[in-house]
Amino acid sequence: MTSQTQQDSQNRTVTTRDGTAIAYTHYRNDTAPARLLLVHSLAMDRHFWDPVVALLAGEASIVAVDARGHGQSGKPGTPFTVELFAQDMKDVVDALQWSDVVVAGASMGGCVALQFAADNPGLTRGAGLIDTTAWYGETAPADWNARAERGLKEGLGALLDFQKTRWFSDRFREEHPEVVQRCIDTFLRNDVQAFAATCRMLGAYDGRSQLGKITAPTAVVVGEEDYAATPAMARVMHEGIPQSTLTEIPAARHLTPLETPEIIADHLRRLLGARA
Repeated sequence: MTSQTQQDSQNRTVTTRDGTAIAYTHYRNDTAPARLLLVHSLAMDRHFWDPVVALLAGEASIVAVDARGHGQSGKPGTPFTVELFAQDMKDVVDALQWSDVVVAGASMGGCVALQFAADNPGLTRGAGLIDTTAWYGETAPADWNARAERGLKEGLGALLDFQKTRWFSDRFREEHPEVVQRCIDTFLRNDVQAFAATCRMLGAYDGRSQLGKITAPTAVVVGEEDYAATPAMARVMHEGIPQSTLTEIPAARHLTPLETPEIIADHLRRLLGARA
């Protein structure tokens, strides 16, 4: 992150319509009209986006959010839904008084970005759906519940080997151990109850009926080796969203904003440049 980016960043909190505090960082750029809202992956936080923000902060005002149950945001005990997370994002945008926005999310955040774009077509000028899916499949409720239960019973550390191999390609893990370690540290800081609630939320989500409601230009991006949200899942989203493109990143896995930030920034840059 450049010193200029750090200087222009402001950490803030907005209280949503149900009283939950949502924390975010606003990287202000008063000379650029484009506006970008970023939503992180499961069990990460707003700093997940630091490499991408560093590349785009000179071209847009950017907000990176801690989703409900994550980071510095509130962790209410009520059940989570993707629709509720998308509503939280709308409350952040309203607090900023933004009238149009490019929304992008990775993995869990991609589900939220998908739902936000479907719910707010007049507000959404572009959508980045990265390493994500509209539906995890028939066995998703049981699969995600099993992950939640393991975290609750054995602790989040028990899931680390499972997570690391999903997150990054073998080569990236070998060449960038510091990035892997930052993800591990963030993962282990999570509240396990909130983690479990988010897992169950993803298992229950089926956004396939929402795809046709997305009218904004949309970039669907997936790592070629991603087996958490597969290229086949990405293709379903691309085929269902009228103004979408589909890109597979060679040799990359699940967290492409960290593994290939330049490629992700380039796709978001195109969406920002497509503003009406």
